[in-house]
Amino acid sequence: MAFNDFFAGEIATELLKQLLSISRKSCLCKSSADNLITSIEELLPIINEIKYSGVELSAIRQSQLDRFSETLRGGLELARKVLASGRWNVYKNLQLARKMERLEKQVSRFVSGPMQAHLLADVHHMRFETMERFDRLEGRLEQRLNSMKIGAGGWVEEAVKRMEVEEEASLGIFNGVGLDLGKSKVKKMIIGRDDLNVVGICGIGGSGKTTLANEICRDNQVRSYFNNRILFLTVSQSPDLQQLRARIWGFLTGNEAMGYTNNLFVPQGKLQCEWGSGPRTLVVLDDVWSLSALEQLIFRIPTYKTLVVSRFKFPTTVVNEVYNVELLREDESLSLFCHSAFGQKWIPPTANETLVKQIVHECKGLPLALKVIGASLRDQPEMYWASAKKRLLRGEPICESHENKLLERMAISVEYLNKKVKECFLDLGSFPEDKKIPLDVLINMWVEIHDIDEEEAFAILVELSDKNLLTLVKDPRVGDAYSSYYEICVTQHDVLRDLALHLSNQGDVNERKRLLMPRRDTELPREWERNTDQPFNAQIVSVHTGEMREMDWFRMEFPKAEVLILNFSSNEYFLPPFIDDMPKLRALIVINYGTNEAILENFSVLTNLANLRSLWLEKTWVPQLTNPTVHMKNLRKLSMVLCKVNNSFNPSVIDLPLIFPRLSELIIDHCHDLIKLPSSICEVNSLQNLSITNCHRLCELPADLGMLKKLQVLRLYACPELKMLPPRIGELIGLKYLDISQCFNLRCLPREIVRLASLEKIDMRECSQIVSLPPRTALSNMKSLRRIICDDEVSWQWRYLEKTNPNLHVQVAEKCYSLDWLDG
Repeated sequence: MAFNDFFAGEIATELLKQLLSISRKSCLCKSSADNLITSIEELLPIINEIKYSGVELSAIRQSQLDRFSETLRGGLELARKVLASGRWNVYKNLQLARKMERLEKQVSRFVSGPMQAHLLADVHHMRFETMERFDRLEGRLEQRLNSMKIGAGGWVEEAVKRMEVEEEASLGIFNGVGLDLGKSKVKKMIIGRDDLNVVGICGIGGSGKTTLANEICRDNQVRSYFNNRILFLTVSQSPDLQQLRARIWGFLTGNEAMGYTNNLFVPQGKLQCEWGSGPRTLVVLDDVWSLSALEQLIFRIPTYKTLVVSRFKFPTTVVNEVYNVELLREDESLSLFCHSAFGQKWIPPTANETLVKQIVHECKGLPLALKVIGASLRDQPEMYWASAKKRLLRGEPICESHENKLLERMAISVEYLNKKVKECFLDLGSFPEDKKIPLDVLINMWVEIHDIDEEEAFAILVELSDKNLLTLVKDPRVGDAYSSYYEICVTQHDVLRDLALHLSNQGDVNERKRLLMPRRDTELPREWERNTDQPFNAQIVSVHTGEMREMDWFRMEFPKAEVLILNFSSNEYFLPPFIDDMPKLRALIVINYGTNEAILENFSVLTNLANLRSLWLEKTWVPQLTNPTVHMKNLRKLSMVLCKVNNSFNPSVIDLPLIFPRLSELIIDHCHDLIKLPSSICEVNSLQNLSITNCHRLCELPADLGMLKKLQVLRLYACPELKMLPPRIGELIGLKYLDISQCFNLRCLPREIVRLASLEKIDMRECSQIVSLPPRTALSNMKSLRRIICDDEVSWQWRYLEKTNPNLHVQVAEKCYSLDWLDG
């Protein structure tokens, strides 16, 4: 019997007692209480049957009961509030009555068919095979229903949805002999062999190893066997082993939050010793590249298993048994290719069957090649297909060197791209493998170096997404208007990144358009050092190292460089002196992938960058922005993410309009030491977008905020210590979007907000303290309002405006939480 099985019955019993009291004492809630009493009295015998059956629930059904337990627990809290509420507090009692009605509907839906409730009890007595079939069917139905709940959005969001649909369809095709056979064999190693402590999935890049591992993690039988204790980690070529060890240790000991950040509590050395017993646990290590890294991430406990996913085979002394992923058979290959090329699993009558099969044959059963090449040929004329076939035929037959030859075969997908789109694809090789790339960084880079606007940059992104050359990762909060780009990330398959690197690294190193380090290293490439006697003509320079001191750099000249990307993992970092020799630098991106914020030295080198327009700092200490030290006269956009910033904003020494006279966009995200903004920010007359998000200690905004006459976007998302907006906010005559969502302690909207004549959208979801709005007559003057996103409790006050403003839409938000940003 599971923990929540017991408490579901206990909570229901306690709730029943409270409801009986409410039925006797509260007039407004009597009807709802009586209906709830009837429903729960019907449900209690079924809960008790499950409770005392002694049989373990499957994962999906346990999840159903867990969710219902949470509903009952919330109902118990609500019942106590109803009983504690004074009878003369009419407004509060009305609110509580509405909540009781909603609770009644939730419980009624759960109980409405005794069939659903009885199913939970009856399934316990079915044979194992029958239970497995029902669980698999139910899991798929839930996935489909959940996918239907994604809110409508803009065209970028639609592209994300198309990618999700594409992935589901592809998985459907894989769910043939190939995937089923692989799942069966891996499951036998994981749950059928107690003598195997470490098992593996091995195959070439793009063969579906990670897809198979994900299917194993989602399998109901596997989840039930490990009681949902499954941890999936991506290791990659340049892993941060300390962080990974900390996450595994935190997961095993039940101290996940401490384990992610504090390495002092993790045992040192190879964790290979015998260590007592514990609950069954599965840790999946995806994309492992080296034996030395693997040995530090596994240890042998009787109930602990490790599933290693890699392109390489490791010794059986480390990985006890391995399943080698098989390439797709001819019929499976044809189905997957046709889905990418034609949107169906077979060759349409209008296509040249012989030509299609010849191209499929040249893909040699590799799933990624079939998907990417198929997508690149979609909606193209027959002559285009014939040309593609000839290019594929010019490559050598695939044999032992299949993986090496894949790049040449994959290049066909890129060669026919529009020149600008191809350049954007190649730019993706500038970022580390297996890391989410903030879309904000990509858009800024493309706008600066390809002479395009943001709309065209988005169009290119969608085209690359449609052709399976990148993957969009959507944050659950992304809307259809005024969404910040950093709420969307991009990822790319290793093989596609290898392709971008392969195409970018051709030719003489001094003449390459992109000078890139393919993976993290302790020093700069020797090839670069050997060629320092001549200037490097690269437009993009990407460096990926650990800690760098002044002596670790050597002099290099970059007369044409426009983008510099500094990726590193360390606590200290000396900015490269060669920045002085980048007179055309327009975008600088500094990202620390280490555990703690890094101290940046030589920050004053940025002073001489007369053309710098965009600066992105992530997980660093931002140096104090004193006037003599930093002066960036052409900087348009400053982004600080996961940074220490409070010292840099010392109001006694900082003069922001002098330092950033042309700044139009300021982004501060997850900077937890930010307490207040300097008042001089109100004098940056060029500022159009001010975004302060997830800054949990921010408690005050400048009183003169209304001086920012050009400000169009003010985003204050998830600043829980912020208690009020300055009255002068009503002077922001150009403001179009205001986001105060998840500002839990914000007590009210100032009356002056009704003066925002240009305001089009307000997002105020999860602002629980705001229970009243300015007078309706005043709000009716906000003629430009088009959309309000708010909680149910306050929505009725906004809906009054819908009658006077037919263009206004009031949307009640669903609560949504995400910790994806922690994965980096």
